[in-house]
Amino acid sequence: MLKEKTCLVTGCAGFIGSHLTEKLLADGYAVIGVDALRDYYDVAIKKQNLNSLKHDNFEFIEADLNELDLGSIVKRVYHVFHEAAQAGVRNSWGQEFGIYVNDNIMATQKLLEALRGQKDKKMIFASSSSVYGDSTQDELVEKAVLNPVSPYGVTKLAAEKLVQVYWKNYGVQALGLRYFTVFGPRQRPDMGLFKFIKAALKNEEIEIYGDGSQKRDFTYVTDIVEANILALNNFRPGECFNIGSGSNLTVNEVLSKIEKISGKGLAVRYTERAKGDVINTLANIGNARKQLGYDPKMNFEQGLLSQIEYMRKSLKIG
Repeated sequence: MLKEKTCLVTGCAGFIGSHLTEKLLADGYAVIGVDALRDYYDVAIKKQNLNSLKHDNFEFIEADLNELDLGSIVKRVYHVFHEAAQAGVRNSWGQEFGIYVNDNIMATQKLLEALRGQKDKKMIFASSSSVYGDSTQDELVEKAVLNPVSPYGVTKLAAEKLVQVYWKNYGVQALGLRYFTVFGPRQRPDMGLFKFIKAALKNEEIEIYGDGSQKRDFTYVTDIVEANILALNNFRPGECFNIGSGSNLTVNEVLSKIEKISGKGLAVRYTERAKGDVINTLANIGNARKQLGYDPKMNFEQGLLSQIEYMRKSLKIG
């Protein structure tokens, strides 16, 4: 592998990580991919994602970041894309919180430690819109007060702060990207949109937490990948950027679009709003446009059609 064109992608078998790795390989990079293949959701799905990454310039390491000699791996690469994390708001409460601390905070700190003293290397960290919590602002800007309302959001904010202090104190070349509700082929099966589509295709009841008026900024996965590439080429160490679509939809509007595109009548049951779920997300992407050149391309309807087709054909649902 050419060191100057070699990247480390953590969480490479996951939803976003596999798409990012695939793009890097297509662009001529060599990739060392690390993934623990945790059973948070069906490992067979992650292995299917890995099948799309078969390439002479791809090396896969199945391991927990907390147990790896990250220093020796970092020495072999120039760029680090840190996508690995324990995801999910609802499962971050109670006894599961320790997993979130280890995977989202401790693993990030160990990776940053491995990058100390190597100022020629860049790290891009995947953060989340969950760091904002229930903001009163209609449109979220990076300088807004960060007040997460879930343990998951707390761990992502802690990791963000670690990225910033390692930059300020040790010059570690790292920045963060705050993803807003990512969707598309390979989306995790615990995510709302996946659940809605699956239920629709199987003619099953769809359960909605709350009354469906909550809004989300849905960002297609290829736009997320493009943001990572742009961040690498227009690097702003120590900063954090919103990566969204710049528009949002209510859950009820999403259900209507699923019904129209899938051709399925939906049976919907509304239940109590889940703890830790925010009411509204809408990314102000002006800073990412200006500093990174970010310009999301995929509209929601086209992206939704792609995800539905993927779930029908590749996952054999419906």
